[in-house]
Amino acid sequence: MQHFKTLAASFMLSILLISCKGDDPFTITPTSVGPLTQKTQVSEVSTLFANDSIIDKNSTENRQNDSGIITIYEKGGEKLLSLITATKADTATIKTIQIFDSRYKTEKGISTLSTFKELQDAYTINKVESLLSTIIVFVDEINAYFTIDKKELSGELQFGPGTKVEPAQIPDKAKIKYFMLGW
Repeated sequence: MQHFKTLAASFMLSILLISCKGDDPFTITPTSVGPLTQKTQVSEVSTLFANDSIIDKNSTENRQNDSGIITIYEKGGEKLLSLITATKADTATIKTIQIFDSRYKTEKGISTLSTFKELQDAYTINKVESLLSTIIVFVDEINAYFTIDKKELSGELQFGPGTKVEPAQIPDKAKIKYFMLGW
């Protein structure tokens, strides 16, 4: 009988842990970032982040067709996310999300604290683009792109926006500066 109680308790604990994982407010999937989804409208952001500070940098009385930028901070001042919308309208959906807080992690554990090796081990790298001071690593599987400072690269790869960079040329320990999801 004691064995049955232990087994039942272990089963209940397993179910609780599995169900809690799905409710993690910091999980990133190809279609969501925490409580935000591809269908979240600007008007819903204040409800979803009711305990946080929301700065709508483009809020005006006369909203037009320009895109809007909304930044979300924790009450303590830590920057969490920056949201870019297609338009400034309250019914607009979020098109791009920039991740700042390291608690936000993909389902495979990638966050702003991850290295290029961790990213490459978890996902297929689809493309690398070189900009003036950064490289952008695209991961189509999760609709994301990761920015790495060129200072993380060796010698000649650090200079010039047109310098071709291959994944094999990026050091394993190169740190992710930030990353974004786009829908």
